[in-house]
Amino acid sequence: MPIDFRNLNMLWASILVETLERLGLRTAIICPGSRSTPLTVAFAAQRGIEAIPILDERSAAFFALGRAKQSGLPTALVCTSGTAGANFYPAVIEAAESRVPLMVLTTDRPPELRQTHAGQTIDQGKIFYGNYPTWQTELGLPDVDLLAYLRQAIAYGWERTLSPIAGPVHVNIPFRDPLAPILQLDLGIREEEFDLDRFFGFLNPRSASVSSIDITPEAVQTWCNTLRSSRGIIVAGVAQPQHPEAYVKAIAHLAKTLNFPVLAEGLSPVRNYAHLNPHLISTYDLILRNPEIAQELSADVVIQIGDFPTSKELRQWLKKCNPRQWIIDPTYQNLDPLHNQAQFWRCSIEQLSRFLPEPPSEANPYLERWRTLEHWGRSHLDRVLETIDPLLEPKAPWLLSQILPAQTPIFISNSMPVRDVEWFWTPNTLKIHPYFNRGANGIDGILSTALGMAHRHQQPGILLTGDLALLHDTNGFLIRPYFQGHLTIILINNNGGGIFEHLPIAEYNPPFEEFFATPQSINFAQLCQTYAIEYHLVETWEQFRQYLAQLPDRGIRLLEIQCDRHLDSQWRKQIFNNFRINT
Repeated sequence: MPIDFRNLNMLWASILVETLERLGLRTAIICPGSRSTPLTVAFAAQRGIEAIPILDERSAAFFALGRAKQSGLPTALVCTSGTAGANFYPAVIEAAESRVPLMVLTTDRPPELRQTHAGQTIDQGKIFYGNYPTWQTELGLPDVDLLAYLRQAIAYGWERTLSPIAGPVHVNIPFRDPLAPILQLDLGIREEEFDLDRFFGFLNPRSASVSSIDITPEAVQTWCNTLRSSRGIIVAGVAQPQHPEAYVKAIAHLAKTLNFPVLAEGLSPVRNYAHLNPHLISTYDLILRNPEIAQELSADVVIQIGDFPTSKELRQWLKKCNPRQWIIDPTYQNLDPLHNQAQFWRCSIEQLSRFLPEPPSEANPYLERWRTLEHWGRSHLDRVLETIDPLLEPKAPWLLSQILPAQTPIFISNSMPVRDVEWFWTPNTLKIHPYFNRGANGIDGILSTALGMAHRHQQPGILLTGDLALLHDTNGFLIRPYFQGHLTIILINNNGGGIFEHLPIAEYNPPFEEFFATPQSINFAQLCQTYAIEYHLVETWEQFRQYLAQLPDRGIRLLEIQCDRHLDSQWRKQIFNNFRINT
């Protein structure tokens, strides 16, 4: 077996090297040093890769550059910690400017030895090569539970050396002692338990991605034929496409072709074009909270479109299933937070849809089971939410998904609003357009971004936000004199960070209330008066419906819904528990 189980560092290094060999690496240039010992031993033992030792790092890097120019494939460069990798810099610059693929692997001291004046330790992060690499990252420390993460990070790095533009990739790799292949008795994993074919079997020199230029009717036909007999799902994740209806139609086409259910995130436009997709599943988070049903629904194949949904339940379930995964996305970002056996179609779903074959006519029991559970879950949720009279936070997105004017643009704030939208947003035919800042998922700039969305928009806009997110960006109201259009701000004021009520730290007060919930007790009517913003306090759901039945076409107004975050949290937990028991 090419995997070295003598100790954790050797296991980590041999997984890394085996991944590169299966992806097509044929040459590695090794510069001598101590911290790089695990990688040096692993490369030297890998028969499919020519390992060449070169003393001078600067010379080694330019040699690797020439080798890559000649072969058209990435060459790996390995060095120890400290200034060794700095000597690669001129060749890295040249590789970037001349578009030559390099895989630069610098080894490093562990975090606890940095900035302590430990020997041969400098900042080896992005300071090394600036903006010249096409991608760079630092791996976590070796861990038997993170081997899939290691494999996927290296596979993604390999892909980025070649496309969309060839160039250097930098991976910084920390190791703790022991660095030599000393036998470690309690490794936490046994060699006989490791399934080499399952772990690496899907990797090959063309497995990192399929670019749009490689898409042919024949390739797509073959792909579909291999998947049709699988227990598969489509995950329509976080997305804000420029042409949502065409996007939704393409997803529906794929779903019908494969007879797969579409688990649609609330931030995807799919839920707002429900008439286009008969296989739509919106209550997956609730369904998967039942352990028996989650096991029954175990999937073999997952097709991911867009960023991954917010649902923790979905992530944990898919991690446990460990399915084959295809990610359809036209960018060259790594959209694989689960580190499953992922491959990429580097194209848009609309491009792929053009080559899909005709849908089959036969029934699919797996799909029908999902649809039966969705019907039960949606009926259950709607029945419970319909009868709620108090101003509970989760009812706001549920109502919005039914009463907003058609094609309304709505900006959904981070923290609890995005989660309540995923849990409670009802599939509809209103063609509502969701917007959001889910890149870094912060609460900074929410108001200003929503105003930018609504400025000069042909439709009046909505912002759904919590109190802390709004207060974090009240300077956004200074834009008001220049704002053209309309924005209605739906403020869920629960006097603090409601999302923290769902975290374990909520059980520890102090310091929870003061340092996590951080209540601000702001009078929003007075705040609106300061900025000349129209203000209304919503006291009943009927009032809420009336305010949203017809949106103004100019100005900014704020509708405040005062809630109790403790009661809201308790209600969510109760509804989740009841669903799990009764399903």
